[in-house]
Amino acid sequence: MSDTSLSDPRWLTLIGIGEDGPDGLSEEAKRLIAAAPAVFGGARHIEIAGTLITGERFAWQSPFEQSVEAIAARRGTPVVVLASGDPFLYGVGATLSRRIAAHEMRTIPAPSAFSLAAARLGWPLQETACVSLHGRPLDLICPHLHADRHILALTSDEKGPQALAELLVANGFPQTRLTVLEALGGGRERIRSTTASGFDLNGIDPLNVCALEIAAGPGARILPYASGLDDALFEHDGQITKQEIRAVTLSALSPRHGELLWDIGAGSGSVGIEWMLADSSLKTIAIEEAPERAALIARNAASFGVPQLALVEGTAPAALAGLPAPDAIFIGGGGSEAGVMDAAITALKQGGRLVANAVTLEMEALLLAEYRARGGALTKIEIARAAPIGGMSGWRPAMPVTQWRWIKE
Repeated sequence: MSDTSLSDPRWLTLIGIGEDGPDGLSEEAKRLIAAAPAVFGGARHIEIAGTLITGERFAWQSPFEQSVEAIAARRGTPVVVLASGDPFLYGVGATLSRRIAAHEMRTIPAPSAFSLAAARLGWPLQETACVSLHGRPLDLICPHLHADRHILALTSDEKGPQALAELLVANGFPQTRLTVLEALGGGRERIRSTTASGFDLNGIDPLNVCALEIAAGPGARILPYASGLDDALFEHDGQITKQEIRAVTLSALSPRHGELLWDIGAGSGSVGIEWMLADSSLKTIAIEEAPERAALIARNAASFGVPQLALVEGTAPAALAGLPAPDAIFIGGGGSEAGVMDAAITALKQGGRLVANAVTLEMEALLLAEYRARGGALTKIEIARAAPIGGMSGWRPAMPVTQWRWIKE
């Protein structure tokens, strides 16, 4: 008998299932699984559900999009999707919701791996950084590495904890306490602790969460929350927007939730990287013509925990064609080349911000002309740093920077 009626458009049911299998499911969840003509999920989820499933069983395909298409094709008939824990916390729910409206779905979540780990450790979740490294680069954890911070990291497999320990040691956190919580909620549950530098755990279950109690050693690579990070944190060949100028530039760019930045002539990628560090919803496309600098940007993005930064290797304005429209644009290099400024202004969304920096007379002349023609704000930024002069000290001025800020009305 169908579980979908004319008055209830919810044909798709997402059910979170834990390592305790059917014992951890509500009666409603069990009933919906048993009544469903089709049940989708990971091979492990389908095995755990066992004899509850009476309909067809469909394990996730590769690529995953094929399974999403198969589910969408059954719109209007009852379908159950089994997922780990909470389907909307780094789970399949987020993917399916991009294709299927919320009013067509019902969700019965189970405790997430993060919730179970926090319960075992007595850590308040609201005070704990929860990071999924499942199928994602380990470097995503780097922005969270601050002294005394508590982090829960979901890994991909049995190799994840050791790789995480090695990353911690390499970044100056060798005494961090690392607790591996395996197969939480089931009969194989096990919890073991060590330090990053003394990591010696073996036989780790592929289903694991790592709990980190961060201890920063001398010289640990900590990424401050403020904009204008130390230049020494970046790998660069001298083509970098310097720390103080970068702080002013990011303030002028004014990142807002979910926005996209074009970083034209990205150099080391420092501005685009710091833009993304401001919030996980922010995106950057870095445009760089020099192959060696493009590779450098990719390395910097990874080491700062924003490996998802998009990189376009090419020369503007041609390299800008076909890119998603930006909410903000930074022009730090190559802005004086023919057509770059016009192409950037044309591509910028209404209400978007453009910030361009000049250190050469040619680029400064272009910014002055744009300021006269379009308005905005023109600022001269001059920085001097103390340096030895013989046996004394004096001010050594850096090259002045002219900055034009403009909002597209």
